[in-house]
Amino acid sequence: MEEVLMREEAPVRADEERHKKLEVCLKSITALADDVNAFEFTSADGRPLPEFTAGSHIDVHLPDGAIRQYSLCNPPGERNRYVIAVLRDPQGRGGSIAMHDELRAGQKLRISQPRNHFALSTSARRHVFVAGGIGITPVMAMIAEVQRRGEAFHVYYCARSAQRAAFLDELKPLIDSGDVSVHFDNGDPRNGLDLVSILRQYMPGTHLYYCGPGRLMDAIEAATVHWPPATRHCERFSAGAAMDTRPDSASKSDRDEDVPFDVELHRSHKTFTVRPGESIVDVLRCNGVEVDTSCCEGYCGTCMTRYLAGEPLHRDTVLDEEDREAFLMICCARAKSPTLVLDI
Repeated sequence: MEEVLMREEAPVRADEERHKKLEVCLKSITALADDVNAFEFTSADGRPLPEFTAGSHIDVHLPDGAIRQYSLCNPPGERNRYVIAVLRDPQGRGGSIAMHDELRAGQKLRISQPRNHFALSTSARRHVFVAGGIGITPVMAMIAEVQRRGEAFHVYYCARSAQRAAFLDELKPLIDSGDVSVHFDNGDPRNGLDLVSILRQYMPGTHLYYCGPGRLMDAIEAATVHWPPATRHCERFSAGAAMDTRPDSASKSDRDEDVPFDVELHRSHKTFTVRPGESIVDVLRCNGVEVDTSCCEGYCGTCMTRYLAGEPLHRDTVLDEEDREAFLMICCARAKSPTLVLDI
């Protein structure tokens, strides 16, 4: 019995650790390109920051209570700092404007532990990266990691112009060596990168990673339908037109037929009913249970929660098959079973 309890408690302790917030100091803000700034965070207590892997991102808790996700762009081996790059987007939800206009060096903030839904493959023989605009941010950390491993790679970096392209100085040696190709379209989609030609031929052992605006992401997915699904990895800025075609994902007709289900909170022994048109997050908040959310569309990972029993109906575009055996995104998931038991 004791051994069983220890196995059950281990994931709980891991989840509690994962959800702990970090107190950090905004050490510096550096202009990288037009409307793109780098923000460097250091530990507020001087201790080493938690380790992270290439492709990881953090939640930044802004002073107004908003939570936004930004990819780490510094080399993964660094424990003394986290660096993110943020594009000031007037058409966004306000987080990037707050980052640019309200934050100042020396300010204390809270961030999440790093988490990774955009990890590098450990079995690939060659890596191909396609980054659009600020989508170069996670790729910078990935470049550092594949160089450390000594693995073959090529980066296609698309931007409107050199003035709007971050990290060009850092990438210059790789541009000169032919490992990075930079393409400027001057704001005209007709001058975009020829993705069909670049991605036409799949070579065994190659993995593709792509991050950028929705239109670029959709074009890449259309150009790589013949690639094995397990070799394609992406991170989106928004839900966009992404469609999850995995067998346990909901279609639009499924959504129209949503039925009520119960969520049982394992730790507090509370049970609530989630009705059609409501999310689990909506119901929890209405009953005084605080949960962190950001996108509320299933692509950022902020609300990832462990479930202990029941059968979820996943509607996110983040979790892989292995993650879905233990976690769900409570901003968008529902249930196939009458009850879901959450580790809350």
